Amino acid sequence: MPVDKSYRFGTVAIHAAQEPDPVTGAVIPPISLSTTFAQSAAGEHKGYDYSRSGNPTRGNFEKAVAALEGGKHGLAFASGSVTTATVTALLSKGEHLVSVNDVYGGTFRYFTKVLSTHGIDVSFVDLYDPSQLRKAVKKNTKMVWIETPTNPTLKLVDIKAIAEITKELGLLLVVDNTFMSSFFQQPLSLGADIVVHSVTKYLNGHSDVVMGVAVTSNDAVADRLKFLQNSIGGVPSPFDCFLAHRGLKTLHLRMQRHAENALAIAKFLEAHPLVERVIYPGLPSHPQHELAKRQQKGYGGMLSFRIKGGSLDVSNKFLAHLKLFALAESLGGIESLAELPAVMTHASVAPELRKELGITDNLIRISIGVEDVQDLIKDLDSALAHAKGKAKL
Repeated sequence: MPVDKSYRFGTVAIHAAQEPDPVTGAVIPPISLSTTFAQSAAGEHKGYDYSRSGNPTRGNFEKAVAALEGGKHGLAFASGSVTTATVTALLSKGEHLVSVNDVYGGTFRYFTKVLSTHGIDVSFVDLYDPSQLRKAVKKNTKMVWIETPTNPTLKLVDIKAIAEITKELGLLLVVDNTFMSSFFQQPLSLGADIVVHSVTKYLNGHSDVVMGVAVTSNDAVADRLKFLQNSIGGVPSPFDCFLAHRGLKTLHLRMQRHAENALAIAKFLEAHPLVERVIYPGLPSHPQHELAKRQQKGYGGMLSFRIKGGSLDVSNKFLAHLKLFALAESLGGIESLAELPAVMTHASVAPELRKELGITDNLIRISIGVEDVQDLIKDLDSALAHAKGKAKL
């Protein structure tokens, strides 16, 4: 379906790249599992020759995500990590990348343990004050990488302010939009050059697909990424693309419920006597609440909090007594998850840096699902009481 710019998000989510099958009339396009495609003559095909280079099911998903991000080109990958590796392959040996310091642990690991061995210099900088970017830029700087909100401390980076600087200096700006999803934040409209997602999280939304995606409106960047996608070959299966595209169709519905539940839980935890601090951009107590209102269309389903007087032992007791929240890594699924970043998602970050970033042993990160919120609140309340030895017997 050609995307009419007057259509709202939910309509685009359901109808973009969703043409009925021309042969059977099937409303849902069939999955194309073929690895190769017949050619009418040598070198003449109908747009597809080999599934690593392009696949109809993958193509539909890529077009749909691009439409939701307000971009021209979408490129799908086998994971968020492969997306990161492919996007940073735009850089050459001897060049420099500036990354926000509070970055996802897997991204930090790739930048420090892999990218650095390829001759790429990486600096981790506190970009919550955008002016710090100018101080970090070197003569060989080519790319800036940010997450907002960050994982797991939910700090925000002013995308528009950073984009104004990168445009002035001729740098590529990449924004990891995983936490907000396309529904709540559209970085391209704020000046970003490339938006990346771990599709595994909110875009798919059902914890049954590992995928990533990059979106851009820059034709030259898209051409290069397409070349790298095909050459490196980290592409997703057609079946995963089908599942992820199905997930996109309910993104607007799910994100509204995630955010509604998260705000109610954030308010509950903020008033709880056993909680030291709640970190959620939707609360007025968040130091960047005004920025969240300005650059986001909502506050998302992720929050973190610190157990008052907590330790690793107290945190583990809390996690062990949860019934509805699964103790698991990842996020963005319909079910609620809880984790301890210091020993799980961010264990690869050096202890001294974790301390500097505030990733302490009493920091709990929760991904709020779409269950009935009163049941989730009851579960959290009970687990907190057990963790602090205040459970009613």
